[in-house]
Amino acid sequence: MAVGQSRALAVDFMWSKFHCSVTEFDTTNPNPKQVYDISCGMLAPHLKIKSVQEDRQIGTGTVHAISISPDFELHGSKGSLRAQSRLRTIYTHMSHTFSDTDKPAKMNWTSKSGFKTWDFICCDENQIPVAKFTANVWAVKKVAKIELLGPKAFDTAAMDEIVVVGLTLCYCMYLRINNPLNLVGSAFMRSGKEAHIEAPPSQPVHGKIVD
Repeated sequence: MAVGQSRALAVDFMWSKFHCSVTEFDTTNPNPKQVYDISCGMLAPHLKIKSVQEDRQIGTGTVHAISISPDFELHGSKGSLRAQSRLRTIYTHMSHTFSDTDKPAKMNWTSKSGFKTWDFICCDENQIPVAKFTANVWAVKKVAKIELLGPKAFDTAAMDEIVVVGLTLCYCMYLRINNPLNLVGSAFMRSGKEAHIEAPPSQPVHGKIVD
């Protein structure tokens, strides 16, 4: 998968605090730099993502008992991950960060699942991979690895988005395989439903002003 630049993050789960810690992926450093802190809860929003460097919450993720399309919030903008298939893992979300115009770009998530791992691939509108989210289904602590690919690999806004949306999708998939009610939601979903994202009025959205 030759896409130029790349950056990797590690996701570790802490059972004692019911938190996830996202750090720079560095196998040579026993104390890698922490980038995000994620609080996991039973009540909505189920995920609260905090930037350690900025010391503030940047996003949330909310899954649903029946619907298989989760919601997220990123820097005050509300969005959704829309399931596009009943039987296969295909989701879309809208992104201002990866758009080259004033309109949001439609991002596509697909998955290849094995006995031990899930590989979630995020592609842009040109079907070029921009991120890979690998989750270890049976892991107790080191639960996932996030790879940012291409020219936005070291872009903070892109990293924020992939972390918030990717973790929300992963949390949703864990719920889908463990919650029989999601089978009902899958059976009655309307395939092809568009994802959406809202931008706060008169606020900058990754360098753009939306009125």
